[in-house]
Amino acid sequence: MTELRKRAPRPPIRAKERYRVADNPRDALPITRNGSPRFSLLAPVTDHPTLSWTDAETATAHTARWRSEAGTPPPKRVTVADDRITADTAYRQACEGIAILWRGDFQNARQLLQAMSRRADRKPPKAATSPLDAFNLHRQAQSQRARTLGMLLIPLDADYTIPLRRAPDVHEACTEAYGAGEEPSVVSLRELLGLIGAHEWRKKGVDIPALGGARIHPHYGVFSPVRGEYVDLVAKAPLPSQALAFDIGTGTGVLAAVLAKRGVKRVVGTDQDARALACAHENLTRLGLQSQVEVIEADLFPEGRAPLIVCNPPWLPARPSSPIEQAVYDPDSRMLRGFLDGLAAHLEPGGEGWLILSDFAEHLGLRTRDALLAMIEAAGLQVVGRDDVKPKHPKASDANDPLYQARAAEVTSLWRLKAR
Repeated sequence: MTELRKRAPRPPIRAKERYRVADNPRDALPITRNGSPRFSLLAPVTDHPTLSWTDAETATAHTARWRSEAGTPPPKRVTVADDRITADTAYRQACEGIAILWRGDFQNARQLLQAMSRRADRKPPKAATSPLDAFNLHRQAQSQRARTLGMLLIPLDADYTIPLRRAPDVHEACTEAYGAGEEPSVVSLRELLGLIGAHEWRKKGVDIPALGGARIHPHYGVFSPVRGEYVDLVAKAPLPSQALAFDIGTGTGVLAAVLAKRGVKRVVGTDQDARALACAHENLTRLGLQSQVEVIEADLFPEGRAPLIVCNPPWLPARPSSPIEQAVYDPDSRMLRGFLDGLAAHLEPGGEGWLILSDFAEHLGLRTRDALLAMIEAAGLQVVGRDDVKPKHPKASDANDPLYQARAAEVTSLWRLKAR
């Protein structure tokens, strides 16, 4: 690649790359080679955030809807670039907060992002003075990396077609994440690749041995049960009853499905997230468990009491930086505290609450074991048993991981709780 400023002959302009810009943005329409309007580059006025930029070659101003699942605000400075830009220039601009709206070959954009990633990874990590310091520095570095790599932007037509050479069909992936397309928009390539990956996971599914080899198909934005140790804990713990169970924060519905497969006659799964509710319903229907498992929208507990209540809350008491992280981070342990504080009032006499929780937070210095036990006691509960398992995910054995020591010591537990 050569520098953007060194002008090279432009490739032939395809129909979708020519635009007519009107005085009124609502009247702005591109033109095809025969002059007929095709789609609008300038997004209509909406309540959604918008990205604005000026095409340096034509000196025309453009606006389009800005998409960011993490809620990242649209970049204030944008430059238009294609295959002529170098990775060094692109990375430098991204570090300076200058977004790059791509107009070249899509596959070259992917290669450029990989090259920018390599440059971002060259920066040596800061030395940590404690596990908590290592965690905070790691999150800070990951946030900065995401911000920098998120500066490479891709245009989307109203129907989610990418108007670039060699671009993949992302209509299904975008529709699953964003809903029906309504207007042209711009998204970071990094987020778009995440959508594509999530779409493939949704199609392929995750094999769950506890379901006899059946698969769970996670939707975009719903935590995938790729770490199977917590599922195995629920599959093996002795059931206090097979009459009824509540699954609090059901997500994909995997634990509700495991309980139903174990013979629990009726399971009620709850969640507040619309994506999770749709995902759980689809998975349970695919497994033929829709008459046995009910999925409802609720803040933690449904109405009534049950002899078994299961909850696998986010494991780390920290603030999530994106929607998908809400399954990992629980600010101030709100969900954990809410589950513990409400458990006794929703258990039938003699019933059990199963709390599935990793001690990763303890090894990072985010929470102590004494603090967890104090929460349990303050909620009027007692521990009647605990089953432990060591995680087997790749990071647990990766000595190069910044949090390796904490990951290597991590244990996931199923705490069996009863009302005192």
